[in-house]
Amino acid sequence: MRNRLMHGLWPLLLLAQSLASAANLTVGVLGLEDDARYQQRRLEYNYPGHPGGRALEGAALALDESALELESVGHKLVVKNFLAATAAELPKALAQMKAAKVHYVLLDLPDAELKSALPAVSAALGQVLLFNTGSGADELRGAGCMANLLHTYPSEAMRSDALAQYLAARNWNQALLLFGPRAQDKLQLDAFLRSAKRYGVKVAKQSAFKLSTDPREREQSNVRLLTNDKAYDVVAVIDSEGEFARGLPYNTQWPRPVLGANGLVALAWHAQWNLNGGPQLSRRFVRAAHRPMAGQDWAAWAAVKAVVGVLTEAPKSTVTEQLKLLRSGQVALDGFKGPRLTFRSWDGQLRQPVFLGHADGVAAVAPFEGVMHPTEVLDTLGVDEKESPCKARP
Repeated sequence: MRNRLMHGLWPLLLLAQSLASAANLTVGVLGLEDDARYQQRRLEYNYPGHPGGRALEGAALALDESALELESVGHKLVVKNFLAATAAELPKALAQMKAAKVHYVLLDLPDAELKSALPAVSAALGQVLLFNTGSGADELRGAGCMANLLHTYPSEAMRSDALAQYLAARNWNQALLLFGPRAQDKLQLDAFLRSAKRYGVKVAKQSAFKLSTDPREREQSNVRLLTNDKAYDVVAVIDSEGEFARGLPYNTQWPRPVLGANGLVALAWHAQWNLNGGPQLSRRFVRAAHRPMAGQDWAAWAAVKAVVGVLTEAPKSTVTEQLKLLRSGQVALDGFKGPRLTFRSWDGQLRQPVFLGHADGVAAVAPFEGVMHPTEVLDTLGVDEKESPCKARP
């Protein structure tokens, strides 16, 4: 009788022992309370490709999905939110992260603040894994790269390559290019021009737009005037803000499709993706966050999944060893996009398909059939190894 009782209790005792000895590891999500991307009015605009909410929600979902998997290898992961009131108070948030012994950091910061904060993050926290979950800035994968900085959000180059591949596949080879006045628009413009050249798309005409009530500048905000030339197949709009691009579809002078910042948009995730387990992931997120999953949410979810993957693959590894495993491609994750996803060794970018989506669904997925690469077709999206100016390696 006693033996039967002990036999029945033995799995519970093993589980209790496992939980008692689990290593407690912390994922910190670093953000700003005054982040303009999350102002209520801004979220209500719901511009395509813009975040729909804080990165914490995607990270928390990934943790909830992975708790038992981590326990099986003797680890317990927690996600904590660290919000600085303003960019000037980021050092205080970093001190809190250090006191909390954060091992992995999800960077949920606007581009300018992210670039300026990276050296301070490394100096304050030492050897930790950093994940960029919301910035597409190519500079962060190029001259401004860091050995311990990984990117789960696709770069501007990846998203513009996806659009250019689509145009080439459809034989829409003449593009009218409209671009805005902001510094971010200039970076996106450079990325699109690079991609257009790479895939044989000709820019028939470039025109700057400017939203203004000044009658002297009306030509720069009048959609009919800007699209009056007939010699193009498609309108490509570069608008990091989103307001001008929203008024383009169905308002051009001639019946032409619109892509870029509106119309057909290159996205890390689309809530209507209906393959590879996508509907299940999107439904789980809606239940948890009470809103659709956006690309930035997916990137935060993927970052925690990458941490879970390396911890289960090598439970006793150090952070340095984990970084090498991830950047060498030895650890892959299921991103619910089809292929297994790995990080590039040369710039820390997560290889991934890019969705080309509109309001109601996904029209296509890049890379496209027929696009060739000597080793990995996903590397046709973004800056390839021989092109990369990144010199930081783990």
